[in-house]
Amino acid sequence: MRSANLYSALSAAFPSDLDQVAVETDNDLHYSWRDLERASAMMANLLQALELPAGSRVAVQVEKSVEALMLYLATLRCGHVFLPLNTAYQSGEIEYFIGNAEPAVVVCSPANFGWVSKIAFKAGTRHVFTLGDDRTGSLLNRAAHHSDQHTPVPRQADDLAAILYTSGTTGRSKGAMLTHGNLLSNASTLKDYWGWKPGDVLIHALPIFHVHGLFVAIHGALINGSKMIWMSRFDPRRVIARMPDATVFMGVPTLYVRMLAEPALTREACRNMRLFIAGSAPLLIETFNDWMARTGHTILERYGMSETVMLTSNPYSADERFAQQNERRGGTVGFPLPGVQLRVRDDNGTELTVGEIGGIQVMGPNVFKGYWCMPEKTAEEFTADGFFRTGDVGKVDERGYVTIVGRSKDLIISGGYNVYPAEIEGCINDMQGVAESAVVGVPHPDFGEVGVAVVIAKPGARLQPQAIIAALKARLANFKIPKRCHVVDELPRNTMGKVQKNLLREQYRKEFT
Repeated sequence: MRSANLYSALSAAFPSDLDQVAVETDNDLHYSWRDLERASAMMANLLQALELPAGSRVAVQVEKSVEALMLYLATLRCGHVFLPLNTAYQSGEIEYFIGNAEPAVVVCSPANFGWVSKIAFKAGTRHVFTLGDDRTGSLLNRAAHHSDQHTPVPRQADDLAAILYTSGTTGRSKGAMLTHGNLLSNASTLKDYWGWKPGDVLIHALPIFHVHGLFVAIHGALINGSKMIWMSRFDPRRVIARMPDATVFMGVPTLYVRMLAEPALTREACRNMRLFIAGSAPLLIETFNDWMARTGHTILERYGMSETVMLTSNPYSADERFAQQNERRGGTVGFPLPGVQLRVRDDNGTELTVGEIGGIQVMGPNVFKGYWCMPEKTAEEFTADGFFRTGDVGKVDERGYVTIVGRSKDLIISGGYNVYPAEIEGCINDMQGVAESAVVGVPHPDFGEVGVAVVIAKPGARLQPQAIIAALKARLANFKIPKRCHVVDELPRNTMGKVQKNLLREQYRKEFT
């Protein structure tokens, strides 16, 4: 039986000339496709020399580097399970992840070796290596003694390739188990859906501990044999300066906002770009429109999550196989990808009609295997007929476009009425002088729960909380109106740019009690 090892599929797409540049870094290092092949083989041989049990977890908390990418490829090659960890996680969080996943190998930044190794060894991990973003560390030192030839270990499509821990805004984080088949099916679908072409070059400015940067961006470039312009961190001026050398950029909405603040962002700067993709957080319609006006490009917004990789996308072209019409619609996340089934249901499981708001459920080859060591939670999140309950609330319009309204946990039930924060945020964001807003539910003695609006003003604008509330009353039903409004300098965000509403709920929890 043919192996379904993801690495084998990715490497099969490498150019025939392996000495071409595969990755160019922002400190002027150039890695060829042969470098990726040889170095990942050496790391894979090191892992195999450790004689780890089959399907061992390799937990990695390191700064972004091409060597970290090679370690990911090496883990795939030898059939183990890659476990990327956010570089912002502190000791308490790392202790939980290592205790829960029980990795056989932990790789950390050299500066963190002291405290990470103590946690790992205490939890029973036998091997702890270091990997710096400057091509240093014990992992590279040890791998240098191994052969640069390696045959990928055969794997079935249902075998685990990675575990991604969810952000854990409610309760403990859950480890989403993604298989070789999950990741390959999504990469192959997106290659066609987004029109990847020979000669495409990707600007990679995202972190690589997350679905967006690790799976969507990297898999997209590798399975197309495309060069990556690799940036250790996002810098708006540097990204704009490299656009003439690239064709594809993927980013979270915050990155687009920051580039729009740069005078260098012009149509001329974007003359060679083919595609701008946004995701991981909602894209404001103002950002969508401003980007189109400045660059002549329409941002393609898509929707996915740790448990499923990508689920929907606005169309790339008018190809009738993929989309009903050649229109990227701001405020929507497009259509379900080929092979993905998506439906909207109410709390009782009844399927809703066009335009009605309810819980989004999905099924497809990209949907994860379940939560690590949580069979009860896994069973709870799937319907009897096999659909995954995403926890997102949304609707599908008459043309099939999907719009995300919010997370089910963000729903506010005020006086018995359902209030969707995204609807209110949309109204506030349309107001003059408003840069962004977030609406959260907090306890209230009379209504059970009410909304609190937290608003950021545009530079130079002066916003009055009561004026915002008054303007909302002219547009929305009274039960939807936040009982209080605060104008602040910034909203709390995670590393992917998502507003951390759990922190806002906690901050304003005692507003009325």
